[in-house]
Amino acid sequence: MLKSIILSIVLCLSLTFAHAADKQILKQTEMMTVDKSGLMYHARMDTGAVNSSLHAVDLTIIGGAAKKMKQNIGKTVEFTTENEKGEKKRMKAEIVSTSTVKNSQGTETRYMVNLEIGFPDALKKVKVNLRDRSHMDYKLLIGRNFLKKDYIVDVSEKKTIGPIAKLNIKQANLIYNTRIDTGAVENSLHAVNLRIEKEDKTDMENNIGKMITFTTENDKGKKVDIRTKIRGTSLIRNAQGSEIRYMVRLSVGEPGQEFLVDVNLKDRSKMSHKLLIGRNWLQGHYMVDVSKK
Repeated sequence: MLKSIILSIVLCLSLTFAHAADKQILKQTEMMTVDKSGLMYHARMDTGAVNSSLHAVDLTIIGGAAKKMKQNIGKTVEFTTENEKGEKKRMKAEIVSTSTVKNSQGTETRYMVNLEIGFPDALKKVKVNLRDRSHMDYKLLIGRNFLKKDYIVDVSEKKTIGPIAKLNIKQANLIYNTRIDTGAVENSLHAVNLRIEKEDKTDMENNIGKMITFTTENDKGKKVDIRTKIRGTSLIRNAQGSEIRYMVRLSVGEPGQEFLVDVNLKDRSKMSHKLLIGRNWLQGHYMVDVSKK
């Protein structure tokens, strides 16, 4: 009986993951279009909105408008839409319903029309409400009615990086031709001539918290001394055996986008890359594309 329950749970989880894997991952914003508009919009993904919304002004009900908005359902509305570049297009669509929206500004009723929106090669027909979005950053808002079943929104907006990248260490003001290594847990920096204040030469653990000064060098031969605090030690195992290295915290990243991360210190004189980036720098920030140059 227990075996059957476990098997059912595993099968259920497998189906869930398989279903999630079929969905396309979207960033918080994507370049999308509205069919027959010829316009590209910088569209905002909004999982908090039930329906999608398009910037529309100068609405005209063809054949004349009734006093109540609901009485215009079934009629054709003509409107002008505009993207973030200021490019405009006059469009027509059938009113299929009205939608009452409550927000911080109050309550308003909008016309709903069926439009094909999305990527130029992957359009999806959904209900879209028409409203004046002139004062909003995004003229096309993508709601749950577009996203459901087909898309997942990744709000982390991880950037893509190649197997080799030009990264800066802020404390050294040096650019390194850096190896990106998803197989490494930690980052590793070339460091020689280590000098520790009141060093205990018999037990590295006793030096944690002390100030260390070391010399680093990039691939162009530029050398700099860095002085910082020892944050810990790290046991590294590789094909050459095992060794314990000091860990320090440095600001590492693309120039102007550095962030603090732990780095182990190692004499990398005989290695091609004086800075190696591991998973503790990549995680939550970057995806690695090995085909990227």
